[in-house]
Amino acid sequence: MPKAPPRAWQRMLSGRRLDLLDPTPVDIEIEDIAHGLAFVARWNGQTEGDWPYSVAEHSLLVEELFARMHPGAGPAARLAALLHDAPEYVIGDMISPVKSAVGPGYGALEARLQAAIHLRFGLQAECGAKLKKQIKRADRVSAWLEATQIAGFDAREADRFFGRPDAGLIEGIVIRPRPPVEVRTAYTRRHADLLEALG
Repeated sequence: MPKAPPRAWQRMLSGRRLDLLDPTPVDIEIEDIAHGLAFVARWNGQTEGDWPYSVAEHSLLVEELFARMHPGAGPAARLAALLHDAPEYVIGDMISPVKSAVGPGYGALEARLQAAIHLRFGLQAECGAKLKKQIKRADRVSAWLEATQIAGFDAREADRFFGRPDAGLIEGIVIRPRPPVEVRTAYTRRHADLLEALG
């Protein structure tokens, strides 16, 4: 008797069954994304504070930085920035060296999930190259802030890895990791605001 293939789907709290090899937009819910990301720790959990600094918190910061860098950006671009790490709600936050070791299969899995997530919320399956680059720049500024404020890097070390951001861009930003339930609510609310603006 042939052996059954290994299970490649995950049951979500919403009741949805997400097939990781062939994800479809109808199996994606923002509540599942927000909940998952609020419990996924950035920096492998090596951050200061009583709560882990979550991918949901990071995503909110990236969207804020993206808006500061591109004040004329519309809600679709800002939503793409908010959702830039959304696949991590099922695959976790894998650090870059591990991604490299896993190989191209990881990138393909991430891309399939990202496309399904984008389609679910009315975006193009893929960001254009220009928007992708803009979001990546905001992501690097976020990494610098996180590194220097909560992950134990000194400024010189963070400059080397992420590049020093413009002081005006980051003025007033103070990172304070929050409880998962609070971040989950903030992420869901921001998503709803951007969807409403998208019309």
